[in-house]
Amino acid sequence: MIRRIGYPTWAGITRHVISSKENIFSRAQPLVRFMSYSSPLPDSFYNEEQKEMQRVFSKIIESDINPHIDEWEKLEQFPSHEVFKKLAKVGLLGINKPTEYGGLGLDYKYQAAILEELGTIKCGSIPMAFLVQTDVSLPALTRYGSEELKQNFLVPSIAGDYVACLAVSEPSGGSDVASLKTTAVRKGDDLVINGQKMWITNGMMSDWICLLANTSQGPAHQNKSLICVPTNTKGISRTKINKLGMHSSDTAQIFLEDVRVPAKNIIGEEGQGFIYQMLQFQDERLGGSLNSLKAIDLAISDTIDYTKQRYTFGKPIIDNQVVHFRLAELAVENEALRAMTYHAVETFVAGGDVTRLTTMSKLKAGRLIREVADTCLQYYGGMGYSSELPISRLFRDGRLFSIGGGTDEIMLGIICKFMGTLPKVKK
Repeated sequence: MIRRIGYPTWAGITRHVISSKENIFSRAQPLVRFMSYSSPLPDSFYNEEQKEMQRVFSKIIESDINPHIDEWEKLEQFPSHEVFKKLAKVGLLGINKPTEYGGLGLDYKYQAAILEELGTIKCGSIPMAFLVQTDVSLPALTRYGSEELKQNFLVPSIAGDYVACLAVSEPSGGSDVASLKTTAVRKGDDLVINGQKMWITNGMMSDWICLLANTSQGPAHQNKSLICVPTNTKGISRTKINKLGMHSSDTAQIFLEDVRVPAKNIIGEEGQGFIYQMLQFQDERLGGSLNSLKAIDLAISDTIDYTKQRYTFGKPIIDNQVVHFRLAELAVENEALRAMTYHAVETFVAGGDVTRLTTMSKLKAGRLIREVADTCLQYYGGMGYSSELPISRLFRDGRLFSIGGGTDEIMLGIICKFMGTLPKVKK
């Protein structure tokens, strides 16, 4: 069955993931279930091939990623080149990318299956870094880049040889993309770039930047271009940013001083960068929503386990109606989020406009993961305030969901535009 994918490295997945003779592609194997709670929806939404890919990824997560999370969190860095290379060997960095560039050439629903499985990684940093590598930095290059740019940047990124990052936000602001200040001025056949970029995920370890800059003096929505910029280019310096959460994800402030790259490094048509980036945001926001689903499931499941074992006043904490009712409410909220996100996935695969759906699901995911983390942490009592517990990590990491990729307020503004209730700005 899996041979229909037509990607040769799948033949070696069994050897990569486990050394025993166990058949990891067996239909008889259920998807990994959480001990106390998990949603039944993924089993009916994904087909057998997609669930097989989730099982493969789950094996890698449990053997090569989760055992090292605590160490990487303390180091405030995970070995991104090493981890991405392992994932690339089984095709997981190019699932929905064209086969001629090393991808699997599958539709987005296969990618969605993997992005949802990311939620079983026991921190937010690595799922975020993965998402930046596959669904934040590469979509515009894949869709609009020249053949030369694809060979120079897309191919090594899919192969896990390059770590990629996206640089849009700046010290003066992040959500107001039209107002960015970084410039890329033509000098002969080159662009000379000057400016600063802020809060750049994968920024310290990245080999290249998908960078948005002003390439002309025209209207703010028509004067920007996306540019492929190698990070070893003269004039680039980087400083690591210390954060509230996402500790093992490297986040950088990037300084660009007279950085010279060929003008042919512009992705697609010059001046269309703002439009291209708005489209890339849809990939990012949908991917973030998918990533949150199993992370929320896992938090609810862990809390059920803990409150069953923890006694107060002679009975388990979960026997208090306020606790088990509240956990039920959170499970309902996540199922609603999952249904909306799955609808967005199906619409995206069918080629429809998903802006409204991805905006709504991103807003809901950001708010719900914060609500779940806060509620569940409360039921752990003092133990929940211990920094090493997964629920405290989710409390820290989950806070970024309502900021990164567009704040809640930006999402609400977009939704209001669709509703026709956003006041018009007077010119």
